[in-house]
Amino acid sequence: MDIKLFAVEDWMNKYEMSATYNIAETCVDSLTIEELISIDGTNPADFFRSLYDKKLTYGHIEGSPEFRTLVSELYETIDSKQVLVMNGGIAANFLVFYSLVKPGDHVISVHPTYQQIYDVPKSFGASVDLLHLKPENGYLPDLDELRSLVRENTKLICINNPNNPSGAIIERELLEGIVEIARSCGAYLLCDEVYRNLLQEDDLIVPSVADLYEKGISTSSMSKALSLAGLRLGWIAAPQDVIEECIKHRDYTTISVGMLDDILAVHAMKNYDRILGRNRKIIKDNLAILDAWVAGEPSVTYVKPRAGTTAMLKVDLPVTSVDFCKGLLKETGAFLTPGSCFDLEGWVRIGYACETEMLRQGLQKVSEYIRSIR
Repeated sequence: MDIKLFAVEDWMNKYEMSATYNIAETCVDSLTIEELISIDGTNPADFFRSLYDKKLTYGHIEGSPEFRTLVSELYETIDSKQVLVMNGGIAANFLVFYSLVKPGDHVISVHPTYQQIYDVPKSFGASVDLLHLKPENGYLPDLDELRSLVRENTKLICINNPNNPSGAIIERELLEGIVEIARSCGAYLLCDEVYRNLLQEDDLIVPSVADLYEKGISTSSMSKALSLAGLRLGWIAAPQDVIEECIKHRDYTTISVGMLDDILAVHAMKNYDRILGRNRKIIKDNLAILDAWVAGEPSVTYVKPRAGTTAMLKVDLPVTSVDFCKGLLKETGAFLTPGSCFDLEGWVRIGYACETEMLRQGLQKVSEYIRSIR
């Protein structure tokens, strides 16, 4: 299997731990174990004391019934048997591709997005066409362009909603248009929904593709919207035939997820609204800070994100995005992701959902560095 270097993960692996001001992180400011357990008033000592007599077995192979039930409640039409638990959203996506995509299949993926979504199907022998999301269109998919890419053998259409890296959100009407195009050729529709419900607008409701389409597949995780990347827990919500195919392939790669991860994830899901409320406040407060900074920084422009935790910043300077980010890190300790990781030269990605004071200080360092090279 031949596959390209995963550019954004390679960048993070090389440099993230050396950053003083990490404003490249894509999770909402991570919860501590104490914060997670006590969020509903539970005493952490009592919680962990209740686990002392548990044997560390493989646990429930497909994820605990309680966790799968709690996940199913995030959807309108999905029951617990249509939820399959994996080691993070990245493993959930991979299992869908491993289970459904064969050599000779045709796959369409939005771009820019998480590189896994288009390069893994290609590595499995599919031909992959990219549906380009343009800043002048708010990074939203063009339905006419999507229609033009569809073939008789289109097996899978892949989207990411809210979008990483742009923070764009595909609302119901546009999602329904994508569904109709997928239905016209019988393609599955995979939506990576790890940022789902991280919305700037309180009254906005964006459905999952798993609820809109009989061949819709939703993948998600505990990492982004729930601030619990350390649990390494994600899931697939999909039609029963897809789940069965995924289980068949999963047996070759995954026995079960960690029992303790599952237990902590159950506690988090029971407090989903509390965690989401915390996290929506963080992204709203922090986006206001970022928006004011962009307005006052003459070398930087952007398409203001409406959801998620990330935004693409257009930097008007005579340096490559890699050189800008390397120099920024070396000179100031502030850490951003170069746009070249998303094939967007001249841009950088910021993760603005970190601890608020870190964002303030990190943006100040970016301004200092811009002045030093301008």
